[in-house]
Amino acid sequence: MKKFWVRISNETTRFWKETDGQDLVEYALIVAAIALGMIAAVRGVANALSSLYESISAALTLTS
Repeated sequence: MKKFWVRISNETTRFWKETDGQDLVEYALIVAAIALGMIAAVRGVANALSSLYESISAALTLTS
C-alpha cells in the first residue's frame, strides 16, 4: 500500500512541475478570447447593417 501512495505522490509532483504544452494552452486561450471578441463585433456590425438597410428600404418605400 505504501508503494501506491509513494507512486501517487511522485506522479502528482511530476505533473505539477511539468511545463510541456503550457505554451500551447496559453495560445489556445488567446485565440479563444480573440474569437469571442470577433463574434461580439460581428454581431454589432450585423445589427448596425440591418438597421441601415431597413432605413434605406423605408426611405425608398416613401419615395415610390
